[in-house]
Amino acid sequence: MVTHSQCINTFSTLLTWNSNLRQLVNQGNARNALLLFRHMKRSGVSPNNSTFPFVAKACAKLSHLRNSQIIHAHVAKSCFQSNLFVQTAMVDMYVKCGHLQDAYNVFVEMPKRDIASWNAMLLGFVQCGFTDRFSCLLRHMRLSGTRPDSVTVLLLIDAILREKNLTFLCAVHSFGIRIGVYIDVSVANTLVSAYAKCGDLFSAGTVFDEIDSGLMSVVSWNSMIAAHANFEKHDEAVSCYKGMLDGGFSPDISTILNLLSSCMQPKAQLHGLLIHSHGIRLGCDADVRVVNTLICMYSKCGDVHSARFLFDVMSDRTCVSWTVMISGYAEKGHMSEALTLFNAMEAIGEKPDLVTVLALISGCGQTGDLELGKWIDNYSTNKGLKDSAVVCNALMDLYAKCGSFDDAKELFYTMTNRTIVSWTTMITACALNGDVKDALNLFFVMLDMGMKPNHVTFLAVLQACAHGGLLERGLECFNMMTQKYGINPGIDHFSCMVDLLGRRGHLREALEIIESLPFEPDAGIWSALLSACKVHGKMEMGRYVSERLFELEPHVAVPYVEMANIYASAEMWDGVAAIRRKMKHLQVRKSPGQSIIQVNGKSSMFTVEDRDHPETLYIYDMLDGLISHSRKGLLAYSKEIVEREWQ
Repeated sequence: MVTHSQCINTFSTLLTWNSNLRQLVNQGNARNALLLFRHMKRSGVSPNNSTFPFVAKACAKLSHLRNSQIIHAHVAKSCFQSNLFVQTAMVDMYVKCGHLQDAYNVFVEMPKRDIASWNAMLLGFVQCGFTDRFSCLLRHMRLSGTRPDSVTVLLLIDAILREKNLTFLCAVHSFGIRIGVYIDVSVANTLVSAYAKCGDLFSAGTVFDEIDSGLMSVVSWNSMIAAHANFEKHDEAVSCYKGMLDGGFSPDISTILNLLSSCMQPKAQLHGLLIHSHGIRLGCDADVRVVNTLICMYSKCGDVHSARFLFDVMSDRTCVSWTVMISGYAEKGHMSEALTLFNAMEAIGEKPDLVTVLALISGCGQTGDLELGKWIDNYSTNKGLKDSAVVCNALMDLYAKCGSFDDAKELFYTMTNRTIVSWTTMITACALNGDVKDALNLFFVMLDMGMKPNHVTFLAVLQACAHGGLLERGLECFNMMTQKYGINPGIDHFSCMVDLLGRRGHLREALEIIESLPFEPDAGIWSALLSACKVHGKMEMGRYVSERLFELEPHVAVPYVEMANIYASAEMWDGVAAIRRKMKHLQVRKSPGQSIIQVNGKSSMFTVEDRDHPETLYIYDMLDGLISHSRKGLLAYSKEIVEREWQ
């Protein structure tokens, strides 16, 4: 017979085991926690309803299915198999291990469910991107009488962010207000971030301003700074930061990271320098994430030398450190330096990842370095990276930009797992290389296969139609985009339609599109119409359009040159002179054309009468020799022709 004191001792022992298990799991020692659980069982101590959730959490951290199934078997043989707390832990364990069906099997067998159980299952559907099943389960939850909480709303927002649907986000926002979780600051912070990611900065600011001052936290301010960073609004991000400091909040590493992310453009470099200085004062400059972001910031601002200095003095470089520096060189077109760094990365045993290779591929596409691009293609094959559709898509884009259209097509047709991006990339490649018929054929084959086009796909199709002058087909695809697929056209889609109408001489209709836009027209769309005015010699409309461009971009030479050419075509030399006077007054200079050639894998850029190249003397000596040789050849050919005529 078990005495009262023995029960107390057993309970005390079990408390100790559970406490040790919890401590190991919270410290991240999941494997040791499972070993401790095995030792506990072998010691004859039976687990209780508090033990299994700790062990389930350890299995979830390891994402190990076999261990999860063993723990589940222990639960099934215990008296806690119907315990709500334990069953919810099992659902969460299978979800975290990525085995959604096992999680769902446990969930549907539960005799009773609370909000935590429903949220655990909803989380699984969100993480796997099963939006339809998520919505269906949410309806069942409401019908069961279970009241959603703030966690449910956060999961809803997470699900919406996968598609970045602003309309759905507004609906969830209203839903959160209706069920009373809007006052939860974590919900408000997430809404600020979500609105920014869906492209609505105004709503993000409105939600932020409505947060109760007593509930406002550093996370709230960081969310708003990140929202401004998402739109690259560095002035507003810095103003927000000043407000945060004035409110008595202490910035953390996330604050500095978000501020630096808002400065990823040349005009924001001064702010970037000030934030760098402030980061040093706060002691954040030793954090590897901050240094990596600084390297990225300086590179995107065009200061690759400062980026390289930070990289060189780093004591603890990660794969991300190497990648951002390689990407910095690649974005500037310095492929020789990027490749040297890539080789150095491998030499020290740091393994390049997918992002590193994608940075090199992107750089090759910008510089037209086909030879290096093919080397990266072989490297990707040897390292097993071409199993990724992302790499194949990037390589297709590279080949198309480098004029190697056949290589792009070969890669596309050998892909086993084509995504919508793969189809879109190939359609764009066809349009870029003037193969309009193939571009449209691919588009309709894609539709027949059940693939759903996105706004980028339609942009590629409309560009193909514009290149081919296919007005009727372009209108058909534009209407399909808006009516059948419910995609709101952006400024680029309207620009394609203006270009298409302009090429076919329908300039009045093109102008009507611009003047009826739901947003402000940009320089690109006006430029498309101005080019059409030049082709069709429409003087009056050309004047009107050029004035709009002069207002938008007073110091950009292209519209002045285009309008001068329109005047010159009509032999209106006074107009040409007036344009030149205006350019001189505003100090507008036309940038000379540039040529890029590759010698021994290194790119060299030249402009008209360029004398800055280190090999200038040798180059011009060679050019003089070629010109002299050409003249001699021409004279000899002319002499031969004359002699034939006299005979």
